[in-house]
Amino acid sequence: MASSSEAPDGSAKTPFTIVTGFLGAGKTTLINYILTEQRDKRICVIENEFGEINIDEKLVSENMASKEDLIQMDNGCACCSIRGDLVRTLGGLVEKRTQFDAVMLETTGLADPAPIIATLKSNQWIDDNFVIDSVLCLASAKHVQSHLDEVKPEGAVNEAVQQIAFCDKVLLNKVDLVNDEELAAITARVKTINHFAEIITCERSIVDLSKIVGVSSFDVERCTELDPVLFGVEGAEGQKKVHDLSMVSSCGIAVEGFLDVPKFNMFMAELLQARAADLYRTKGVLSFAGQGAQKFVFQGVHEQIDFGPAKTEWQKDEPRWSKIVFIGRNLDRKYLQEKVESCLVPGATE
Repeated sequence: MASSSEAPDGSAKTPFTIVTGFLGAGKTTLINYILTEQRDKRICVIENEFGEINIDEKLVSENMASKEDLIQMDNGCACCSIRGDLVRTLGGLVEKRTQFDAVMLETTGLADPAPIIATLKSNQWIDDNFVIDSVLCLASAKHVQSHLDEVKPEGAVNEAVQQIAFCDKVLLNKVDLVNDEELAAITARVKTINHFAEIITCERSIVDLSKIVGVSSFDVERCTELDPVLFGVEGAEGQKKVHDLSMVSSCGIAVEGFLDVPKFNMFMAELLQARAADLYRTKGVLSFAGQGAQKFVFQGVHEQIDFGPAKTEWQKDEPRWSKIVFIGRNLDRKYLQEKVESCLVPGATE
């Protein structure tokens, strides 16, 4: 059986980046930059055929004339459109995937990447050859605040808020169109919705691709690097509270000690059964009683949960904390804190 980082043929799995973004954020410019200008990475871009991205018309017409599904670029990159469904499209790329450093899927208009993630995770053949690398949200610094403030009908989701909530990285484009004060306010607003997302600024969609592909920001192991600012842990610096009217926020829960495995599993099962639609992302580092030095990590998108042992163990004198991040709608921090605390084993030392 291949390891989590290897395909069955022994090669490394191909990183898969999901790109979401707001109207006018610069997605067309980014995709065309990747395909025709940059020379650092060989990227295969999968274009959502219902999207708004317009790859250079000359390239598209050449592709149609040659009846090829894959448009090859002179910089080693390629572009194709989804044909039928994502599984079929990726199936056509498996034999060619080692030609590329990464695959990037453009999902214009899709606020919730959960169906794509579920498809990739549930298909063993795809999971054997591709690994979800990151979920990237492209946003315009000039217009992101107005998108986030847009009033929706009661019960409807603000797509801009949801896109930020789901992502691992925010590519904040067109920062040259705002001043320093406005940029600081935008950054604070984004961090209120999704504190653990890294914000990368750029102009004209020109970005160092090593910052957005091949970064493993979706890797469950990254849970061990969670920012202590999220949890209100004593000693954490820079804690700030920013008012958020979107009802979507990040909530960090930390408890010291050892969790009871059955109790924690029951808590998560009940929470997901009742609130899966509201829980956009969950991730955490867990310390369980009776597991010795083994550290556990998990992350989820709605009800889809990845859970398992971490690659690193608890060190001998390392404090045993369980730290969990919830990102979603109408989060009740007090309730979540109390429920996680109720899973602790009193007096446990290992």
